[in-house]
Amino acid sequence: MGSKYRLAAQLAEIFEDLPPGPAVDAFSGSGVVAYALKATGRCVVANDHLAFTSTIAEALVENDKVRLGPKDVERICSGNRDGRNFITETFRGLYFPESDHRFLDAAWSQIALLRRPKQALALSALCLAAAWKQPRGVFTITSLRYDDGRRQLRMSLEELFREAVEIVNGAVFEGGETSTAISGDVFELPSDGFTVAYFDPPYAPPKDDTCYIKRYHFLEGLATYWKDQKIMWETRTRKLQKRYTPFAYKRSAGPALDDLFGHFEGATLVVSYGSNAALTKDDLADMLRRHRSDVSCLEIPHRYAFGTHSNAGRRKVTEYVFIAR
Repeated sequence: MGSKYRLAAQLAEIFEDLPPGPAVDAFSGSGVVAYALKATGRCVVANDHLAFTSTIAEALVENDKVRLGPKDVERICSGNRDGRNFITETFRGLYFPESDHRFLDAAWSQIALLRRPKQALALSALCLAAAWKQPRGVFTITSLRYDDGRRQLRMSLEELFREAVEIVNGAVFEGGETSTAISGDVFELPSDGFTVAYFDPPYAPPKDDTCYIKRYHFLEGLATYWKDQKIMWETRTRKLQKRYTPFAYKRSAGPALDDLFGHFEGATLVVSYGSNAALTKDDLADMLRRHRSDVSCLEIPHRYAFGTHSNAGRRKVTEYVFIAR
C-alpha cells in the first residue's frame, strides 16, 4: 500500500538533477525510494516507524555486502531449536496452514541466533514469503476469498522463504556512501545535514484510513516475533494496537506537514502525495511556498499495486511530486 516501486525510476531521475549530498527518506516504507537514492550514490538515512519496513531498509539500504549463504538458509530451515510455538498457538486457524505456522516458529528460533545484518536479511525474506502467500498481501482477512490464482498461495512458506532469500540476496549492492536504516519518529531526525529530504507520508484520505498496522500487523509482528507489540486479542485477526500519526487524518495532516517542511532546514524537499487524498495539490503547493521560494510539481499517472482487483477504483490516481528549493 503506497509503495513507490513503479515510480522509483522517475524519482531517481529527479534526484539526479538535485545537488549532491546526503539524503533522508523520512517515511521509507517499502524502502524502494531509499534504495533508489542509494543507487544514485548518495549517503541515505532511511526512517520508518514500522519495524518490518525498517528491517527491509537495514537489509537492502544500510547493508552493502552481506548475503545469506546456503548454510545459513539450511540452518534456518533445519527445525525448531527451542520449542517455541507462539505463532502456531496465536494464529491457529488464521492465515496459513498449521505446518506453515510451525515453520515460522522454527525459522525464528534459528534466526534469533544470527547477527545483523544477516538477521535483517532473513527476516526480510520471511516477511516477503508471508506477504506472497496472503491474498492481496494484507492481513485484514483470514480466508482465501480473494484467491487470485497465484502459485504462491499453493506453496509452503518454507518454499517461498527459499525463493525470497534469492531475491533479497540479489538486491544487495554496495553504495558509494555509508547509509543507515532507523525506526523512529520523523520529528526526531536531525533537522540539518541533509541536501535532499524526501517525504512520502501517509496520505490523509477523505474517507476510510491509511492505517498500515491494520493491513500489515502480521508482518510487523513477524519482524519482531511480537516482542513489545500490543496484540488486540479481542479481534478476529489478532491485529496490533493502532499507532497514531497526525499525517493520516485530514484534520491534522496539514499542520503536521507544515511542521515537517519547516523541520528540514536547508534541504531541497521532494514530496510525494496522491490525488486521492483530502489535501489538494494547491494546498500542498501553498504550504511548501511558506518554506521554499521555488516550488514545482510533476504529475504522474499512477496505479497502486494494492487493491488491483477489478472493483478497486481508487488504485488509479495522479501522483504529485513536488520539488521545493
